[in-house]
Amino acid sequence: MLSFQNLLDFFEKEFQKEIQTLKATAPQRLYEPIAYSLVGGGKRIRPVLALHAASLFSETPQIAFPAAAALELFHNFTLLHDDIMDHASIRRGMPAVHLKYSENSAILSGDAMSILAFQFLSRCENSKIAPLLSLFSTTALEVCEGQQYDMEYEVKDEVSESEYLTMIRLKTAVLIACSLKTGALIAGADEKSCQLLYQFGIQIGIAFQLQDDWLDVYGQENSFGKMIGGDICENKKTFILIKALELSGEKNRQSLKEWMRKTEFDKKEKIESVRKIFSDAGADNATREMMKAYYEMAMDTLQKLNIPDPGKTELRNFATQVVSRTK
Repeated sequence: MLSFQNLLDFFEKEFQKEIQTLKATAPQRLYEPIAYSLVGGGKRIRPVLALHAASLFSETPQIAFPAAAALELFHNFTLLHDDIMDHASIRRGMPAVHLKYSENSAILSGDAMSILAFQFLSRCENSKIAPLLSLFSTTALEVCEGQQYDMEYEVKDEVSESEYLTMIRLKTAVLIACSLKTGALIAGADEKSCQLLYQFGIQIGIAFQLQDDWLDVYGQENSFGKMIGGDICENKKTFILIKALELSGEKNRQSLKEWMRKTEFDKKEKIESVRKIFSDAGADNATREMMKAYYEMAMDTLQKLNIPDPGKTELRNFATQVVSRTK
């Protein structure tokens, strides 16, 4: 069985060939921003998970490459549009596509990426295309639903913990779960294994987003790859904000709400002030505890999977990296 690193090396080598093809495709102003967004790398979590899931049930996980590439294209398409909606300036340590080129270019190139994702999916074995297309299209819609909730929550006065967890399940976790199930489907896994892998993906995907929320406040910009405090400046209803509103005393709660109402502010001052309120309330620890709870759920699910021990070890190591990552 190939390790995550072996699968990453394989995917990167093959994917870079596809990127070079895109760079040479006309019209250049459509495909160049796509190549720019992809060549910068990223963690490649979703394609590697798809390849790993395939390796659990097949000796030739390479058959999942087209679907793995589709997942990476779709994920990056969402990032292009997210950065516009979030007014983000940095992605993976580089200028966001909408600043490097233009907002119109980022929108159109993002649209093209979503279509390319389905084209890559169509390269899979004919007998597998129908279930893969059903899973992929359902997941794509769910990601859009999650993004819509995210936008609505920015202007909603109160968001509950359960509402937030539902939102991040849709916006982040379903694509990770889809990646695992996709690889398993391609390799001919049984339905129970596919569903357990999907469940594991949901649980670790939620843990991943909770860690992302925490890093946006307490991470290091040079390792995180994007501006620290972006969620604070955009008044994103993250788990850490929801817990701070719940756990803070009346004075800090009102101060936090006042910061959220301001339309003009010094970014550094707002980030530092809100971060202190989060810490004073213990919202940082509450976020970490919830993340660990989902990690433990994922570990329980993993135990139920009837797969080779080396495969479980790789997934366990991946899950551990999710909750301890700094970028």
